Amino acid sequence: MGSALKRIKALGFVLLLTMCCFAQNKNTREKIQIDKGWRFNFGHQYDTEKDFNHGTAYFSYLAKTGNGDGPAAPGFDDRAWRQLDIPHDWAVEQTFTEEGSFSHGFKAAGKGFPERSIGWYRKKIEIPQVDLGRIITLKFDGVFRNSKVFFNGYYLGTEESGYDSFEYDVTDYINYGGENTIAVRVDASMEEGWFYEGAGIYRHVWLQKTNPLHVTLNGTYVTSDVYTDYAMVTAKVSVENKGNYKGDIQIVQTVFDPMGKQVDLATENTEAPGFYQTTDVTSIFKTFDAKLWDLDNPNLYLLVTEVKQNGVVVDRYETTFGIRSIRFDAEKGFFLNGKNIKLKGTNNHQDHAGVGTAMPDGLQYWRIKQLKVMGSNAYRCSHHPPTPELLDACDRLGMLVIDETRLMGINKVHLESVKEMIERDRNHPSIICWSVGNEEWNIEGNIKGERITQTMQEYSHSIDPTRPVTVGISSGFRSGISSVVEIIGYNYLGNGDIDAHRNEFKQQPGMGTEEGSTFATRGIYFTDDEKHYQAAYDRKPRPTFYSIEEGWTFYAQRDYLAGMFIWTGFDYRGEPTPYGWPSVTSYFGMMDVCGFPKDNVYYLKSWWGNEPVLHILPHWNWKGKEGEVIPVWVYSNCDEVELFLNGKSLGKKTMKVKSHLEWNVNYQPGKLKAIGYNNGKKTLEQISETTGEAKAIKLTAHKQTLTGNSDIAMITVEVLDKKGLHVPIADNDITFEIKGGGKIIGVGNGNPTSLEQDRFVDDINLVNINNLQEQELTTATLPDELSVYADDNWNEAFNDRDYKKQAPAYVYKGTFELNGDLTKDKVTFFYQKIGVESTVFINSKKVSPAIDDTQKFVLAQSLLQKGTNTIHIIATPVYKEHDWDVVNTNPGVIQVVTPARKWHRKLFNGLAQVIVQTDGSGNDIILSVKGEGVKTDELQIKCETR
Repeated sequence: MGSALKRIKALGFVLLLTMCCFAQNKNTREKIQIDKGWRFNFGHQYDTEKDFNHGTAYFSYLAKTGNGDGPAAPGFDDRAWRQLDIPHDWAVEQTFTEEGSFSHGFKAAGKGFPERSIGWYRKKIEIPQVDLGRIITLKFDGVFRNSKVFFNGYYLGTEESGYDSFEYDVTDYINYGGENTIAVRVDASMEEGWFYEGAGIYRHVWLQKTNPLHVTLNGTYVTSDVYTDYAMVTAKVSVENKGNYKGDIQIVQTVFDPMGKQVDLATENTEAPGFYQTTDVTSIFKTFDAKLWDLDNPNLYLLVTEVKQNGVVVDRYETTFGIRSIRFDAEKGFFLNGKNIKLKGTNNHQDHAGVGTAMPDGLQYWRIKQLKVMGSNAYRCSHHPPTPELLDACDRLGMLVIDETRLMGINKVHLESVKEMIERDRNHPSIICWSVGNEEWNIEGNIKGERITQTMQEYSHSIDPTRPVTVGISSGFRSGISSVVEIIGYNYLGNGDIDAHRNEFKQQPGMGTEEGSTFATRGIYFTDDEKHYQAAYDRKPRPTFYSIEEGWTFYAQRDYLAGMFIWTGFDYRGEPTPYGWPSVTSYFGMMDVCGFPKDNVYYLKSWWGNEPVLHILPHWNWKGKEGEVIPVWVYSNCDEVELFLNGKSLGKKTMKVKSHLEWNVNYQPGKLKAIGYNNGKKTLEQISETTGEAKAIKLTAHKQTLTGNSDIAMITVEVLDKKGLHVPIADNDITFEIKGGGKIIGVGNGNPTSLEQDRFVDDINLVNINNLQEQELTTATLPDELSVYADDNWNEAFNDRDYKKQAPAYVYKGTFELNGDLTKDKVTFFYQKIGVESTVFINSKKVSPAIDDTQKFVLAQSLLQKGTNTIHIIATPVYKEHDWDVVNTNPGVIQVVTPARKWHRKLFNGLAQVIVQTDGSGNDIILSVKGEGVKTDELQIKCETR
């Protein structure tokens, strides 16, 4: 991996150099990440008043262009909303409840929770005057789900899928040289999958600027044909004209090798396409001594595409690609670069402990690395297109991928999703197969399934003919989809006779798209149904399902099967089979939701990896079970293993290939030791020792230095006994504090029944001012003290007012309710002007505005009372210039911020995890931890700016 890392760094240097060279040229492309500084608040699924009256205007956004109302309006006051950065998953921040969705981890969000199913996001951006004449687009990598996007009040569109990327052109709606407002309404009330999906803008958002003559969205397509002495690289580019360019243009394509050296260049002359039309240009490169992309050396090339007119570069587009060959064979399985490779894959959903679906880029890389360490070489995106950063990680780390769409069908909503996925992802060398469906039981075994599969298969080939198509099938393997799909995807041995299908369809390659489905709780070795714990021994989970060992043995013994994908690599939220509440995560993973390995990982390392392995299970802390039989298993790829208890041999056993070894041991405290032998010689030794009580905390970060403004450190928290041994049964509650240039973004421990919070964020509630009334005043002078006003002179505020004949000033009175802990809560009044000049009184006391915002009033605790509070506003009136002018009648909102508890998490079987993210300041991070009865610890992480 060292040489590969050097090549990746070299390629990154080329990218940085070229970005710097062209950043000042307004003709060339800019892609700016706009993840920082959004405002967020919950709306409501059906109560329009709680949804900020969105969609209720006389002329709403669907009636007249530019009439976005409520939070979609540019002038909407969002100052009281929560400030956050995206990616953001609001579902993971909610509490657990038995009323929540079983499949989505019992979170109090989504269906059944109308007050937590709609989220509004708003952001203001400046776009300079010099950008006038460029094409400006907003790009969303993924929003869950059913998003409506507005720009300066203009409705841009709706994307129902929570997984598809999408882009909107905002060029004609921009306030050049001024402020622009992005508003996104997200409706997560309906689920797309039967697994945790999160809620919100959980992937990146980009602002892109291009010349009107530019490479289209996902507009390059690079393929390669590998021969004995050279490779032929074909680069197709689509150019779009959204301006008035006419005449000849040049397409210059330059290839850089993995070390950043230019190795080829081609120039194609063509005519500019017509207005809003596209033209395609193809360049072919003959590359000698090609550095192929493979699992151990994931070599990546860079294609730089320049669009020129009259010798001037007007657009520049970069494409990373790899040169490699792939082939599925009905007799011998899968081949990469002509070498037969057995697919050792895992299925995975897209959530992680603490952060849900809003995973930072660094976490995508960390998870792929964990799978590589286990010996895995393939990844199935179950069951939807992934975030682009996951595919980048697979490209750069050497992991094969099955990329999968969400829904099967032949209409626009289905085929457009397939098209978008393939065009976005087809330059990734890691992808070896497109999956167009999974376990569609209504159609798997009938003629409709055949028709749909054939249509989707041919449609996929029309976009990318270089990769085959598969479908994961679980209701039998003899008819319907399984008879026509290009690569048969077998989901579970127990669902049909795979050998019989093979004998009937001998020309059809196949692989196990799902297998295993074993129940296991990390660190648990006796099943306890009352506690919802499953023993971590690899046993058949259900009569018709097979263990990991049984599954791998079956697929490994059959050359005609390309390999198998275990269900799953990581545990995930939701689908807590075989239990229900209060289990909130799955039990299927080889690793838990934190990525801590279960024991099955070591079985796979033994037979999937290339390094010697010796692993004992279980741990050896069984107080109260003295003399009882404890099943002891050993995972190893050694020829023989001998087991010892307190120095006494319990026998030497020969390891069967793709198997494991077992002993029944009468428990005695002490040392359980295994020695592995190869060719009769001692190779490895492992000890499982009875430990003492937890005495100290140990923190371990996966990296010691963070760079940039969003890099992360995955920190393992464990406790040690007085001899420094890890205590595998510890359950201490650990509290975390962070200082310096970073923040904690999530905590977890892998316990499938833990109902602890994943994230600790301030709780923000917005309290409306009720029963607003008014009285006329005879003078425009604003007082410093509140007068006494007659009770019988109050009238409903702004009711039937003649705006041409107004009093010199008005006094307004309203009430608001406070029911929290006023000794902790921070209360702020965000005033929206209902007059030209104003004075505000709270509970009869005058309050002064904040220094940073004259329309914001931070309310001291001494002013407030639990229950009903009174607000008075004395203001001089606003006069209408035209009869149709709208005068604001909303005095504002009371924001109540309840500070979050300190970050904490209980250890589960000795482990917990903290995810720390840098803020880009370059200041070092110090994480401090403490727990009752254990010595505290502190970890310093160095931070660097790029």
